[in-house]
Amino acid sequence: MGDSDSDDYWVEQPALAPGDPMRSFLPTSFGQKSKEANIAAQIEQTRRQVPQPTALKKAVSKAESDSGDDSDDDSDDSEDEAERFPVSHEIVLKTHDRVVTSVSLDPAGGRMITGSLDSTVNLHDFAAMTPTTLRAFKTVDPWETKKSAKTSESHPIQHIEFSRLSGSVFLCITAHPQAKILSRDGDVLTEFVKGDMYLRDMNNTKGHVGEIATGTWHPSDQNLCVTAGADSTLRIWDINNKRSQKDVIVFKSKALGCAGRTRMTAVAWGAPAQGGNPVLVAAALDGSLVMYSGNSPFNRPTAEIREAHRADTWTGGIDISSDGRMVVTRGGDGLIKLWDTRKFKEPLIKTEHPSTSDRFPTTNIRYSPNSSSIITGSASGDLHILNPGNLRPELVTPITPGVPLVVVEWHPKLNQIITGSANAETHILYSPTLSSRGALEVMSRAPKKRHVDDDPNFTTDQSAGISGDSIITPGAMAGTKRGGVTASGKSRDPRRPQVQQITPFMRSQPDEKHVAENIPLSRMLHEDPREALLKYADVANKDPKYTAAWKTTQPVTQYAELSDDEGNEGPDKKKVKT
Repeated sequence: MGDSDSDDYWVEQPALAPGDPMRSFLPTSFGQKSKEANIAAQIEQTRRQVPQPTALKKAVSKAESDSGDDSDDDSDDSEDEAERFPVSHEIVLKTHDRVVTSVSLDPAGGRMITGSLDSTVNLHDFAAMTPTTLRAFKTVDPWETKKSAKTSESHPIQHIEFSRLSGSVFLCITAHPQAKILSRDGDVLTEFVKGDMYLRDMNNTKGHVGEIATGTWHPSDQNLCVTAGADSTLRIWDINNKRSQKDVIVFKSKALGCAGRTRMTAVAWGAPAQGGNPVLVAAALDGSLVMYSGNSPFNRPTAEIREAHRADTWTGGIDISSDGRMVVTRGGDGLIKLWDTRKFKEPLIKTEHPSTSDRFPTTNIRYSPNSSSIITGSASGDLHILNPGNLRPELVTPITPGVPLVVVEWHPKLNQIITGSANAETHILYSPTLSSRGALEVMSRAPKKRHVDDDPNFTTDQSAGISGDSIITPGAMAGTKRGGVTASGKSRDPRRPQVQQITPFMRSQPDEKHVAENIPLSRMLHEDPREALLKYADVANKDPKYTAAWKTTQPVTQYAELSDDEGNEGPDKKKVKT
């Protein structure tokens, strides 16, 4: 029995039935296992779990009285209508805290930005996102200077838009008289100047003196953009010159009791795809719709409609078709109207659509990339895809039921629809067969592998709230010192010196860098005036410029000659009374 070569010994192995659940816990092979992602299953998980989208036919009412065969045809046509648009799948981004007011994508479709009433702009990169990491890689506050500064301010985001020709910069409009140009990474490149509010004539101010509502880019010049403000002006800017606008358009309102001024609520700038003069169309709070053709100067409008929409209602949605001939507007009076730029007097078609601009002024309406459809949101949270010929709904599908859908966008290259809602959600609608890249590329990646240390429950000391292997500076724990300052400005931490109190005079003093860059001849503030004048003393004696006329007739100054004794005596002293 001790012979190792004996064949009398054998090891009995456990025998499991083919359907035994224990087989799932036993390894089938040795070595490192590679887990491949099921891409088709991931994409299928993003299929929208909503009822069949409602597709409304163009047929007249007599077709409703047909037999059951016609009802079967209608259901087939409904499915065909739903398959025409990229709305079968979606991914949801929850990266904001308040209403999403604006969304935009760069021309290539690789980066998406979203703006919100929480005063932040979130930057999303499709190349860096995976099915388990649907988040923004950077959050930017355009008006944040320093987190510790007491004078820091923030303003809600009104509109953001990537340049149509270059994805390197985007226009950022906030509830402030100054618009900004930011890079694709969120850095502020240009901050346009604010106008003088004490000037009555708006043609003489270098910038807006009231809050800016919206703006857009020039269709063919990547250096020009236009902004619409509450000072009844449209101002065209060159992003390379921040000190003054390139051109200003002052809109004279003809409404009674407004002194010729009103608020500009929306603006669109388009041009025919085949080439031609651009068209600039703007809407005002008094219900007017004004159109300018060509390039500057914009001395007078090409056409103006005084009562395009009801007065004192916010017309926030306006867009121009790709051929530059049609204009669609969505007003605060609950109407969507279609206009022809060649006969800019009466609307061609109008239809009723409940407005949400009284609560969300940034509500918009958009043409599809080839102008074959019109998309807009609704107060019930549905996405409406309209026929551009008769404004009848071709497809109505719920996005955020019960929550207003504020902003929509349709990207031409990705063929995907992006929506922003009042519940701070951003939805990206796509179709695996019709769309390309973007959300489809994100869902085609394998989920990011997570390490055990990524779970904070295992590596975080819940009592202290820090990682167990972190290096702690002595005295840096949250419970060992008291932060903040008292009402008098004295620090509550005894080891910290007293914070200097910011007075109104100190707060109004700009920094030296700002003064040197924006105020001409600012270097003279630090120059000695006596030294500055003495530099020209020798030049004035050798080449007198202003006294050369009487140089030869100027009398010679003569002084009395004093002897040595007289010079040492000094002035006579008064006699002391005795």
